[in-house]
Amino acid sequence: MPVSIRPAVATDSALIYRFIRDLAEYEKLLSTVEATEGDVTAALFGETPRVFCDIAEIDGQPVGFALWFYNFSTFVGRHGIYLEDLFVRPEARGSGAGRALLAGLARRCLDEKLGRLEWAVLDWNAPSIAFYDSLGAAAMDDWIVRRMTGEALRRLAGV
Repeated sequence: MPVSIRPAVATDSALIYRFIRDLAEYEKLLSTVEATEGDVTAALFGETPRVFCDIAEIDGQPVGFALWFYNFSTFVGRHGIYLEDLFVRPEARGSGAGRALLAGLARRCLDEKLGRLEWAVLDWNAPSIAFYDSLGAAAMDDWIVRRMTGEALRRLAGV
């Protein structure tokens, strides 16, 4: 079964939202999802989208997605891609869909002369870590991701 990758279109909003919720459930983070389908539609297909999505299909059936955006490295001096979410439905894992989604982003990096393709993975997600390692992705063990949301964000902003 060959995997095909295509850019998402506005009529994919409900599908993408379902994938986001399925990923959050897999990551045991479903209770933290605040986004709505409308948020997804506005972000991906509004007047000035800043985030993008690719859909993996097998025999015309959607089996996974990659949601990404451009970032910038001051050290490299070029833009790159940050992969926010990668998800393949459990029944399609091992089909090559995840690899195809990542390969498409790697091709985009090369075609657009981007410097990096980066993403984060939860430290307990051994199957995904093994998959990424098999592709040659390097763990950035010396970097610690920091995040600011909610009250901490308001406090720093002085609001």
